[in-house]
Amino acid sequence: MPVTASEAAREPAATPFERIGGADAVDRLVEAFYGYMDRLPEAGIIRRLHANDLTFTKEVLKRYLGEWMGGPKLYSQERGHPRLRMRHIRFKIGEAERDAWLKCMRAALDDVVGASPLRDELDGALTKLADWMRNQPGNPHDRQAAGALAAGADRT
Repeated sequence: MPVTASEAAREPAATPFERIGGADAVDRLVEAFYGYMDRLPEAGIIRRLHANDLTFTKEVLKRYLGEWMGGPKLYSQERGHPRLRMRHIRFKIGEAERDAWLKCMRAALDDVVGASPLRDELDGALTKLADWMRNQPGNPHDRQAAGALAAGADRT
């Protein structure tokens, strides 16, 4: 018997984690991502920010991305709130670093997800996340935060 529209509305929507194929697909995505980081000359700018041995880094990203996509909360259980900008503040992340990271992630998405609405959805969300990580002068996020703080100070 077909599912009615009201029944479908009550069903929880599948998470990106489920839609991508679960932990196995996230693992493949992260392995592909770091493979591109190792191979693409334009990714050298961000590869140099990482340890030679990426084993630990890969495991952390697998846990983070899995949770970020709606999977098990493995990252938070081990490391607490992501606080991504704080955890990365020691690294210079400007437009070039953002773009290199996105080039690797987009290639990995192409490999693992292929052309699909999910690929476009993940790319859009990851693009916003990568842009948010910029911590160099000229980052529009920091200008907005500074403006909001100044506006709040004017009211006191």
